[in-house]
Amino acid sequence: MSGVMKRMGMIFRAKANKALDRAEDPRETLDYSYQKQLELLQKVRRGVADVATSRKRLELQLGQLQSQSSKLEDQGRKALALGREDLAREALSRRAALQQQVTDLETQHQTLQGEEEKLTLAAQRLQAKVDAFRTKKETIKATYTAAQAQTRIGEAFSGISEEMGDVGMAIQRAEDKTAQLQARAGAIDELLASGALDDSSGLAKDDIQSELDRLSGGTDVELELQRMKAELAGGSSSKQAIEGGAGQGQQAQQPQDTPRFDKQ
Repeated sequence: MSGVMKRMGMIFRAKANKALDRAEDPRETLDYSYQKQLELLQKVRRGVADVATSRKRLELQLGQLQSQSSKLEDQGRKALALGREDLAREALSRRAALQQQVTDLETQHQTLQGEEEKLTLAAQRLQAKVDAFRTKKETIKATYTAAQAQTRIGEAFSGISEEMGDVGMAIQRAEDKTAQLQARAGAIDELLASGALDDSSGLAKDDIQSELDRLSGGTDVELELQRMKAELAGGSSSKQAIEGGAGQGQQAQQPQDTPRFDKQ
């Protein structure tokens, strides 16, 4: 039973992996990775800003403590000048406590400054990597789009794409139906001509009548040809007769020789 379950699990994972592979678009994956890198870069920049803010706050506190320390030192001098050694000692004691705080804050300030420099350098490096990834991402996307378009064009030319396959099958079916109709029409014409099928419209003629019509049509043509030849022959005879009569008339109209008179 466990073997069957393992096999079913393997089959399910294989089919799921194949389905995910078909659904995955590398361009979308690259865009998602780039978005995550931008979010990480934003977090690093925010960390740099937070560290810089803390450093600036320590600098302000240091400035206040140093100002108070200077003030206590002046008070101690004035008290000592007035003969109040007790007051001078108290002022110097307070100043010593402030100096300890100043030392601690300076140590924290140096630590924060070092962290700020590290984060700033890390942010710059990450920015460079993000920029390089963006350039590479756009190059890969353009190459993938061009390859996809070239593949589709090749499939269209070769006829192996799904769309062109459907078009080719439709054309083949149309050609088959056209050839079938042409063959059927030719067969019906042959059957009608041979008399195997009767024409219910009454317009078709039988073979005897068709032969008679053909012979009579040929006879009419021969008769028409003979008539045209006779007309041409008759026209030529009439023309010759007319030309002969005209010649005799001209001879008759010529004047007789006039008498000649001798000179005296």
